Amino acid sequence: MLPKFAYVRPDNLKEAVEKLSAEGAMVHAGGTDLLGCLRDDVLDAGTLVSISAIKDLRGIRKTENGGLRIGALTTITEVSRHRLVNQKYKGLAQGASEVASPQLRNQGTIGGNLCQKPRCWYYRGEFHCLRKGGTECFAAEGENTFHCIFGSDSICFIVHPSDTAPNLAALDAEVNITGPKGKRTVKVEDFHVLPADDVMRDTVLAPGEIVTEIIVPPVKHGLRSSYRKIKARRSWDFALAGVALALVFDGDKVTDGRVVFSGAAPVPWRSREVESAIIGNILDGKTIRTAAEASVKGAEPLAKNEYKIGMFQGMMTEELEKIARAEE
Repeated sequence: MLPKFAYVRPDNLKEAVEKLSAEGAMVHAGGTDLLGCLRDDVLDAGTLVSISAIKDLRGIRKTENGGLRIGALTTITEVSRHRLVNQKYKGLAQGASEVASPQLRNQGTIGGNLCQKPRCWYYRGEFHCLRKGGTECFAAEGENTFHCIFGSDSICFIVHPSDTAPNLAALDAEVNITGPKGKRTVKVEDFHVLPADDVMRDTVLAPGEIVTEIIVPPVKHGLRSSYRKIKARRSWDFALAGVALALVFDGDKVTDGRVVFSGAAPVPWRSREVESAIIGNILDGKTIRTAAEASVKGAEPLAKNEYKIGMFQGMMTEELEKIARAEE
């Protein structure tokens, strides 16, 4: 059962920030993750501050410099189907279409997808783990089939569940945030928090702060983007392994780009090793083999998820071969 809480629905951002200053207040957007966390006693909220009535937080439109502004309350379905997203940012459209089920994509928001809580069954269950203020990460020696191979620092082995965040990070997008101290902008790449920095935090959001919009920069000439997600069930599930590619080509040569993994780490994991292997090179067989090997450099699999090593290597090979053949 859901716990008891107060519910308020301000119609402007200023009022929403004020309401969030109350102790135990939490933002409610689509609610697809938040309500489950409340039901499972992962979170405890005295007041839910719904931002659903704030119209300025909805919609997708062009920015003055030719990029995109995506309001935080824009649904995942809207992102996946939007004409400009599909024309210019194919990887983001693919990532959005891979989120959960159609029903959840219709309800869930792009802001919520960036801010969602980890899916570790110890964290979501009745275990008082490190992320909930305990003294132990139970996944380290427990059931860790779906846990991370990068970025744990042997502290917490969650994987970040978002399919849109890796694509936004690969596109060098930014998050605009409003809170009690005013407005600020953070790159999506820097938005999530590693366990070594603070094991109890998921994002850099301070108390009372709200994600208001995501700004995606203009498309560079020669950009090709894509997203691949490998999951246990075909219908819908979280990523066992995934990769967002945003590569800039000059003819056959990769001149710039980013490679960001999902299903790999407690945050969307940028693979600078793969980037170093491909930037400045033509994606021929030798380069792709080198990149596939580089994709798991530094990986530290656990007892039950070593299969991810071969999975990431195979996925990297297939996706680089595919994007090398793709049209801009």
